[in-house]
Amino acid sequence: MTRPPRVLVIAGSDSSGGAGIQADIKTITMLGGYAMTAITAITAQNTLGVQAVEVLSPELVVAQAKSCLDDIGVDAVKIGMLGSPEIAHAVANLLEGTACPVVFDPVMVATSGSVLADDATIAAFERLMRLAALTTPNVTELAALGGVEGLETRGIAFLAKGGDAPGAVVVDRLYRPGRATMEWTAPRIDTRHTHGTGCTTASAIAAGLGAGHDLVAAVEQARDFVRAALVAAPGYGAGHGPLGHQAVR
Repeated sequence: MTRPPRVLVIAGSDSSGGAGIQADIKTITMLGGYAMTAITAITAQNTLGVQAVEVLSPELVVAQAKSCLDDIGVDAVKIGMLGSPEIAHAVANLLEGTACPVVFDPVMVATSGSVLADDATIAAFERLMRLAALTTPNVTELAALGGVEGLETRGIAFLAKGGDAPGAVVVDRLYRPGRATMEWTAPRIDTRHTHGTGCTTASAIAAGLGAGHDLVAAVEQARDFVRAALVAAPGYGAGHGPLGHQAVR
C-alpha cells in the first residue's frame, strides 16, 4: 500500500469550515494526502465576515509544526494566514532548514473583505516568499506585494490568481524565474459561494507537490479541483458560502 503524501498546513482556523485549516484538511484529504496542522490563529467567522480573531503565540505555532516534522515527517508544507509578523518570522526560521516544497498563500484579506494581515506582517512575508516553491497571491494581494513586476524582480515563482478580477473569463498566470509565463483561462463559474478558494488552491498545489508532481501539474490539478468544488458548493450561508470539497470525485 502506498502511503499518502504528508502535508503540513500552517494557517488559521475558520469556525464556519469554509476556509482556513478546515478547507485545507478537506482538500488534502480528498486529493489523497495526509493533512497535519499548526494553527496560527482562531477565528470566529462565517460567510458574512470575520467577527473575532485570537492569534496564538509564535512558540505554540512552532511547537505544533515541530511535533509533526519530528515524528510524522513531511512531504510538502502549505502556509496560509499567519496572524502576526512574529509568527511569520518564526515559521521562516523553522522552514529555512526544511528541504520539502513550500506553498505560500499570502493571506491578507478574506473573501468577505475583512483584513487578516497588517503592514508589518506583509513585510515579514518577504522571507517566506523567498523560501517557497510557489507563492499564490490573488489580485489584491499581488498589488500589495508590488504587482507582477515587483514579484518578478524578487526572482520567485508565483501564481497570479484571477478569480477576483472582473470579467467573464478567469485567467491564472504562473510566473517562474527564467521560464516563459504559463496562462490558463476558463469561463467564470457564476456563484457567490467562493469562500475558501484561495486556501483550497494552495492546499491542492501542496498536495500535488507532496505527491511528486511537478509545479505545472500541481497547479493544473488544483485548478480542476477548485472549479469542481465551486460547482458542487452546497449553498450554505447568506454571504460568500463554502465550496463543496467533499463532493469532488
